Amino acid sequence: MNWTIFHQQVFPIRHKLYRFALRITGSIHEAEDVVQEVLEKVWKTPADQSATIRNWEAWCMTLTRNRSLDKTRDRAQRRTAPIGQEAEYQTDGADPARQIEVQDLTGQVRRFMEDLPEKQRMVMHLRDIEELSYEEIAQVLDISLDQVKVNLHRARKAIRMQLQRVFAAEPVQTRNS
Repeated sequence: MNWTIFHQQVFPIRHKLYRFALRITGSIHEAEDVVQEVLEKVWKTPADQSATIRNWEAWCMTLTRNRSLDKTRDRAQRRTAPIGQEAEYQTDGADPARQIEVQDLTGQVRRFMEDLPEKQRMVMHLRDIEELSYEEIAQVLDISLDQVKVNLHRARKAIRMQLQRVFAAEPVQTRNS
């Protein structure tokens, strides 16, 4: 691995790798460890192997997925539960009430995503949060393009149905009530 490739291709996606690892592991500390291990592994990649890599982002995402799943399996075998940690939300100075609504809705969607089957959850995260193309998702998850599309459709449909149930159950509030 040379410094130029690492600096131009790998280092800029470290936040994306972290978000993906966090989605899989559910732990801030484990996600940080995963990203550190992936970056170290990429840096130590032999020159002949790094010459064969065409898409650094997809390769790094694959390494992150595999290492995150390993960490999750290790944790399950140790039988320890992660401490509940909420993702931090950034606000842009908009109306505080609107910010809270958006945070609540985002939190609900994230909770609904956690209930999805693993493959649907990962496909939805990579597409809607990390904004990878269908082809990149297929490469990262080592599945066909059709499987990516089917899993994404099913995941979005499940989330939409959950949100419809939530909104149907909420009473409409007026300003004078």
